[in-house]
Amino acid sequence: MKRVLVIILCLVFSVGLVFAQGVSETKTSVPKIGIAVPSPDHGWTGGIGWWADKAVKELQQKYPGKYDFKVLHADGYAKQISDIEDLMVWGMDYLVVLPHESAPLTPVVKEAHAAGVKCIVVDRGLTDTTFGYVNLAGNNPEMGKVSGAFVRDYMKANKLTKYVAMGGMPVVIDGERMNAFFDEMTKEPTLVNLAGGRNYDFADWSTQKGLELMENYIQKYPEIHAVFCQDDDVMTGVLQAIKESGRKDIKLVFGGAGSKAAYEMIINNDPLVKATATYHPSMVYDAIMYCLDVVEGKKSDAFHTAKSPTAVVLPSVLVDKNNVMNFYDKDSVF
Repeated sequence: MKRVLVIILCLVFSVGLVFAQGVSETKTSVPKIGIAVPSPDHGWTGGIGWWADKAVKELQQKYPGKYDFKVLHADGYAKQISDIEDLMVWGMDYLVVLPHESAPLTPVVKEAHAAGVKCIVVDRGLTDTTFGYVNLAGNNPEMGKVSGAFVRDYMKANKLTKYVAMGGMPVVIDGERMNAFFDEMTKEPTLVNLAGGRNYDFADWSTQKGLELMENYIQKYPEIHAVFCQDDDVMTGVLQAIKESGRKDIKLVFGGAGSKAAYEMIINNDPLVKATATYHPSMVYDAIMYCLDVVEGKKSDAFHTAKSPTAVVLPSVLVDKNNVMNFYDKDSVF
């Protein structure tokens, strides 16, 4: 009888262990990776969403069931704050976020960090730099430098002298780009900025504003040889204005970011678009892959306990006829 009782107790104990193990495994869920990006309001942000979805699709196929992803697209900073709060309730372990605006998003990202979420912030950083996160972004000064060097050398080689320049918006990264651009342009004394010195107008990274500014320049300046507009969305408006004006004196238009449209113009030997400099929305893809490397232990998560952000800077590369096929993705929306 005692022997039977012992056997029964052993069975009960074994079942209890199995059950406990099952509960433990249930509690240890797969890593949850939340991704918060803006909804498309122009080509570049449309590309951000497309590349985020592309990364997740690839990783779900490569690691079925190993990770849990949730991508949320927000049409404004208020919605994005709400999205991150929802991701915290969902139980995310990692956050990849491209802030709609830095200042209003900073408190909620800091709140997520305090709750133990490891954060990777893409492109524009946060206004609080007293806690640990990864800030993965393009190289804005290098983008300006690469652009200026190409425009300068192309103009000199083709005996062109007169140019106009457009910036994006009055923010830090715009200043970094434009200062580096003018640093390169002023190395060639024959080149003349028609607006004088280092003056330029802001195109708001907008196709419509690029169109309007270029229409004004065409009316104001009887001869323009080159246009630098810093952004491929703006470039679309600039090219439209030139086409509608019938002007033949303009020989070069240089945008920036590396849109599919710009790549196709380069591939097809467009008479005005010869090159672009990368600041591509695929950086969100790079950020998600960086996050996965942290989850996998291939990259350190020590950034989380640091007292300041860890910068990861992606290079800005000149893309022209020689290397455009290395960057071109026919399926990309940007």
